Amino acid sequence: MEFLSWKVEEGVAIVTIQRPPANALSRGLILEVDEMLSTVENDDAIRVIVLHGEGRFFSAGADIKEFTEVSSGEEFSKLASSGQKVFERLETFSKPVIAAIHGAALGGGLELAMACHIRYVSEDAKLGLPELQLGLIPGFAGTQRLPRYVGVAKAAEMLFTSEPISGAEAVQAGLATRAFPAEELLAKSLEIAKKIALKSPVTLKATIDMLQFGKHPAYYDGVKAEADSFGTVFESQDAKEGIQAFLEKRMPTFTGK
Repeated sequence: MEFLSWKVEEGVAIVTIQRPPANALSRGLILEVDEMLSTVENDDAIRVIVLHGEGRFFSAGADIKEFTEVSSGEEFSKLASSGQKVFERLETFSKPVIAAIHGAALGGGLELAMACHIRYVSEDAKLGLPELQLGLIPGFAGTQRLPRYVGVAKAAEMLFTSEPISGAEAVQAGLATRAFPAEELLAKSLEIAKKIALKSPVTLKATIDMLQFGKHPAYYDGVKAEADSFGTVFESQDAKEGIQAFLEKRMPTFTGK
């Protein structure tokens, strides 16, 4: 694979995102996540997955330059829908998946992390969904998963302001489970993952299946509506301005059109 690599220790696959400089979430990377799941699914030597990023970040967001290659809102909706399917597969995967987040998990990077079963963070990590700063909205079920973890009001604040929260704040808000010093994050995550790997794979799969019943049917309606709205918003003048401003490293000027 081009963007993912992994090794196995005591039943745990340590999967590393390798797409410098920011591990941006490209279409290719999302497809490799799907391919990785297919590879490890029937490997009895792997019982738990720990996903982390190489370098400074877990994943600092979607690949915005790819957005400029999308020609229509319909194509943008299809892009969202395809990513949503991979992340839903991740959330319902038969083996536990732990995200070990350092540096930043922003935009699509946080949406990837939210699809994992557990999130551990470095205390100084930055987690957020800044899409509104680009004149866009989240497209990989971020508008549906975030309020499930932090509540509607906190999700609204994070979305409306585009401001990230720290790893320590993410634990307080319910977005992450535990925070560690950055230098201890991966080792501590692996320590817990290896304990989980000692459990029966049969019971782990059954538990993951049972956890899915906490998602109300309206959740899936919301995910579809998000993909549709993702495309509608993309066709606005504000989206074009937001993307261009990001690429030019300036503040956007939105007109509401």
